[in-house]
Amino acid sequence: MAYNVKDVFFLSTSTTIAASTANGGSAQLDLSAYIDPIARGRTKGTGLAIYKVQYSMGQATAGEPIDDAEAGSCRFGMFAGAGLGDVATGGISLVTGNFAATNALMVSSGDFYGPKSMVANASPPAAGLMLETQYLSPDTQVPYVIVRDNVCLVYEVGDNFTSEHILSVRLSCAQISLDQATLNQLLRTQTV
Repeated sequence: MAYNVKDVFFLSTSTTIAASTANGGSAQLDLSAYIDPIARGRTKGTGLAIYKVQYSMGQATAGEPIDDAEAGSCRFGMFAGAGLGDVATGGISLVTGNFAATNALMVSSGDFYGPKSMVANASPPAAGLMLETQYLSPDTQVPYVIVRDNVCLVYEVGDNFTSEHILSVRLSCAQISLDQATLNQLLRTQTV
């Protein structure tokens, strides 16, 4: 399946990062309508190819941009088949290994640093500016193919946020047919 206007569609979700709260949270996106990991006779299994992942972060108040006094930071990402559900800030605690490039369930990941966070203030030439870096992402040539029935937007707070924020994600994706060998390999690697 090619990355083109005919085949690609968008899925999105968001989660609220609470102010003054440590640890992490998640928002689960149900993919069961797009995936069928069982090949039947001549019918191939179906997976969901993720070509691009785009994130946004903003204040929860009236869609405003990040306040210049925001000191919060977090690591965020999309985990295939994690099955965490919708969890408020502080409800889960993710470790560094969850966000590592070696995690087979990691579709995409990045970091956010508010303008008054220690990293943003110490990093010229962006001193005093918000930093958002995406360090792992699929691409249009080599998509991440999900064969599990969910994907979770997850985050782990580094420095507590000064105010409530909304973390959002948009996935550029397409349904693709998978031969049995590829399907079996993906099912093995996407086991929690």
